[in-house]
Amino acid sequence: MRKSIFLIVLLFIARLGVGQPADVIRSYAETISVEDLKESLTILSSDALEGRETGTRGQKMAAAFIAHHFEELGLHPPVNNSFYQPIVLYSALPGETFVKSGNVRFDNFQDVVYYGSADMNSELAIDAVFVGKGSEADYTGLTVKDRAVVIYTESKTFENSLKKVVDIAQGKGAKLVMIVSEASPDDFKQFAEQMQSFLSVGTLSRKKPDSGNEDHGLFFINQLVAEKVFNTPFLNLTKAAKESSKTKALVKIKPARLSYQSSLSVKQVKTENVLGYLEGTDKKDEVIVITAHYDHIGVNSSGSGDRINNGADDDGSGTVAVLEMAQAFVQAKKEGHGPRRSILFMTVTGEEGGLMGSEFYVENPVFPLANTVANLNIDMIGRRDPEHAGKPDYVYVIGSDKLSTELHEINIRNNQAYTQLEFDFTYNDEDHPTNLYRRSDHWNFAKNGIPITFYFDGIHEDYHRVTDEVEKIEFDLLAKRAQSLFYTAWELANREERIKVDKESKR
Repeated sequence: MRKSIFLIVLLFIARLGVGQPADVIRSYAETISVEDLKESLTILSSDALEGRETGTRGQKMAAAFIAHHFEELGLHPPVNNSFYQPIVLYSALPGETFVKSGNVRFDNFQDVVYYGSADMNSELAIDAVFVGKGSEADYTGLTVKDRAVVIYTESKTFENSLKKVVDIAQGKGAKLVMIVSEASPDDFKQFAEQMQSFLSVGTLSRKKPDSGNEDHGLFFINQLVAEKVFNTPFLNLTKAAKESSKTKALVKIKPARLSYQSSLSVKQVKTENVLGYLEGTDKKDEVIVITAHYDHIGVNSSGSGDRINNGADDDGSGTVAVLEMAQAFVQAKKEGHGPRRSILFMTVTGEEGGLMGSEFYVENPVFPLANTVANLNIDMIGRRDPEHAGKPDYVYVIGSDKLSTELHEINIRNNQAYTQLEFDFTYNDEDHPTNLYRRSDHWNFAKNGIPITFYFDGIHEDYHRVTDEVEKIEFDLLAKRAQSLFYTAWELANREERIKVDKESKR
């Protein structure tokens, strides 16, 4: 009797992912090799793919390369027997856009930078109100409904921390938001050039912008524009902003009349997510989704010399990691160690334009979201950021504790057992100004209550620049990070119980 019970226990343990011998699991993780990663990334980040801008020839070539890789591995094409999930987007290119104060015109990408989707038929006159730093308290005594508000920030980089004050302004009924900062004329010029490069390829949306649309938008303006609009030195504006909590200084800065216009040229963009499916065994109806975005920002519209944004790190590194993880799991299945749960390997499109490929997938899932156990997302894992120069191997881990305590513990436990990376949770802070938890494709899964883990290497000097080249990738570190996530995926796919969602999703 005792012998029978012992055998039953052994059989039960053998069915657990963690019951697989460590050397067996490690043998598959180590198939994620420097050589394979380098070979694939050299192709994906080559000049021939022209920066993989969404909807372009280069993006189509990248999609074909990925689909061919999935087919060669023997993955199932899950979208009506295809590896492609087609998506129609719309690209809005900036047209004639400006701000006027009196008879002085300030043009887009020079003294102002417009970010929004307004497509106006004519110039619109509007009253502008200076609201200091734009806190709730700063609106005391000010009327902003259907007006433009001008918000001051001490930041020189126009970071995502501004989202809160923009939301407040729009909640108060402001028709237009303008941001002015401490950025010097040279700093603003550099910012304008970067934004021109970014926006000149087109602002993507899933819905076609309506002609005549005058909806909310956002202007970044330099100090000269603010001075002209309110007919007061910039120093006076900053003083009023900083003293607003103690005095009624903001009320003393009278509203001023200005006019503005934004126009767009809209075209249809056809693109696609690329999906490969590996069916599980006894728990095949439950699915682990592993993602990375394979598109990038394309070719700069102006400048001399190299103008191709190859995106070797962003997110060529994540894409090839997904390909290698797929290869590792396929090999395991061929050798009798296939995952109990199914795995969907998905490279998504439209990330740079606003997470549109992953958004489309969760709205049109190939496999029910209710059956989706977790999303493991990889966006830039091939480099080091300045904060970790000369330090031990690391990776930023974001979001794993937001919805599932178990997922967080699995990540930490497997890293300690196998790869021993330094896990940096800096960007996991809900109040971090970069707001990275909501800025990559995992967010669309998290919004739907699906636990996620996001691997990231940080912001380095070549982010969104033509210098993001394959020669700068640390392939040993890339392999180690991909292996780390593989171990987590292995346990998620093979453990007896599905991980529990024990925390509420936050929008």
